[in-house]
Amino acid sequence: ILPQPWDTAGQERFKCIASTYYRGAQAIVIVFDVNDVASLDHTRQWLADALKENDPSNVILFLVGSKKDLSTPAQYSRMEKDALKVAQEMQAEFWAVSSLTGENVRDFFFRVAALTFESSVLAELERGSARRIGDAVRIGSTESDLYLSAPRKKPKCCQ
Repeated sequence: ILPQPWDTAGQERFKCIASTYYRGAQAIVIVFDVNDVASLDHTRQWLADALKENDPSNVILFLVGSKKDLSTPAQYSRMEKDALKVAQEMQAEFWAVSSLTGENVRDFFFRVAALTFESSVLAELERGSARRIGDAVRIGSTESDLYLSAPRKKPKCCQ
């Protein structure tokens, strides 16, 4: 299964169809603008909407503050304290990123990929359908050595 990110951009017009995209999510990434306190406050509602369609114990949550490059260090420090509180309430990992500078963007997506992959592997192991280390794999073949190829005939011309 390939990851399929969906971005509703926080727009109200997508709210009615967004729940269809939330259903069965492995990870939920709630993004807010670190320069806008109101956007941080809205994250609670977006998370609540997403969790209506998902079991909170089966989804990995991320709270991501974007546009970090537009903040002064003092502004960011104040917002980070509030964001960390919200992330703790949500039981989410907090990340601050900048799309403009690329700060933490790559690391964040690697983190999402690693945790969702790990979650998928663990789910497969719990279902018992995945092979475990030490399982025997039998390959049926009439050849005694699967790596040997049939001898090639030498061409009759150009000898």
